Amino acid sequence: MRLHIGFDDTDSPRIGCTTYIAALIIERFYRMGIQFIDYPNLIRLNPNVPWKTRGNGALCLRVECDPSLYGDLRECVIETIEENADLDYKGTDPGVVFLMGDVPGEVEVFAREAIRGIVRLRDALKLIRKFGAEAVGYKMRRGIIGALAAIGETLREDHTFELIAYRRRENWGASRKVDVKSIIEMNEKMGNLTFNNIDPETGRILITPRGPDPVLYGIRGESPEAVRLAHEMVRSLEPIECWVIFRTNHGTDAHFRMVSSIKDVKPYNPIVVRGRVVGSPKIIPGGHVIFRIQDESGAIDCAAYEPSGNLRKVVSTLIEGDLVEVYGGVRPPSRKNPKTINVEKIKIISLADKIVFQNPLCPICGKRLKSMGKGKGFECYRCGFHSANLTKIAVKVERPLKPGIYIAPPRSERHLTKPLSRYGLEKKPAEHAPFGIIPYSAFWSKP
Repeated sequence: MRLHIGFDDTDSPRIGCTTYIAALIIERFYRMGIQFIDYPNLIRLNPNVPWKTRGNGALCLRVECDPSLYGDLRECVIETIEENADLDYKGTDPGVVFLMGDVPGEVEVFAREAIRGIVRLRDALKLIRKFGAEAVGYKMRRGIIGALAAIGETLREDHTFELIAYRRRENWGASRKVDVKSIIEMNEKMGNLTFNNIDPETGRILITPRGPDPVLYGIRGESPEAVRLAHEMVRSLEPIECWVIFRTNHGTDAHFRMVSSIKDVKPYNPIVVRGRVVGSPKIIPGGHVIFRIQDESGAIDCAAYEPSGNLRKVVSTLIEGDLVEVYGGVRPPSRKNPKTINVEKIKIISLADKIVFQNPLCPICGKRLKSMGKGKGFECYRCGFHSANLTKIAVKVERPLKPGIYIAPPRSERHLTKPLSRYGLEKKPAEHAPFGIIPYSAFWSKP
């Protein structure tokens, strides 16, 4: 029997991590002799929904086992979630879904909508009933949505891998102890085989999170071999409980949906929309840059926030007439602000000519003339030439920008945003989900 087990929304800002619950379930499955048919899947969902968890990641474990073991697997998963989810926290609403057989196409469509837009619990429950799956939910049961979406995203298209190393429980909440020099050396040696290890603008280490969760570090890369090799280069100064390699949609731009016009831009959706810059960008308190684009259907504000580093500097040099594609999540309108795209990256299609008007040169000595006042003409302070008939001349100014893609630095990137280092490394779509028996040693280790 092929069984897909999805679960989501088990953690809270104060404790826990859904990937860690996956690691605990994997260990229990190992003891039960259950076979995996894919790497554990870590699926990041729409990062703009207001009720999202911290990283908005849902998990799916895909296994093959004797049908007689279904009850034991179900009990194992539910028991592990109940023991480790932060059920006392108001916003934690876990859900788990068990689906037997092949993943239906309608569930795949549901997953795409959960990654790119807004889906409803009742739609998830309708599909669960239709295809004979089983769902278990707690409190508001919102985690059922992510659980079904994780099952439906089979990662046939571009995907990456992440190795997550977990801390021992006694160290949770304490400062993480990892040799920074080893991370820097690993980053240099791995090149584009891994990504977002270090922020290039600030030098900040990015593989170690800052919260009280069980994660010691997470290394993202192009293949399981790459992230495992990188892991072996990192020197941990505290014991590692275990590590797991996940197959994921990190760094793939899977959340973006191209919309045909600005009027089709909807709140909370991650979108790509094309338009021409109107007016000049404005810098508002906090260092955030606001610019506006328009097309035949309307206009919309776009915001590059201060943490976006060089991306903010790029958009501040846009001028009216520049043709751009803006990538970002849509913030709904409020009493103080209109509907706005929070910019994650921008593609400059073409640049308008920047024209400045300069005083003419002196026809006698070549020095730049000075104005004698409005409508009074120009004079040369060097040779004394003056004329009321000359006018300012238009000069095209070379702009520092070039057409291309500009992305926020890794420290402020969304999990799903594809970094520049991955362009050209995308994996080709597969006609069928790549399921096959995978040994535990390929994706899980417990010292």
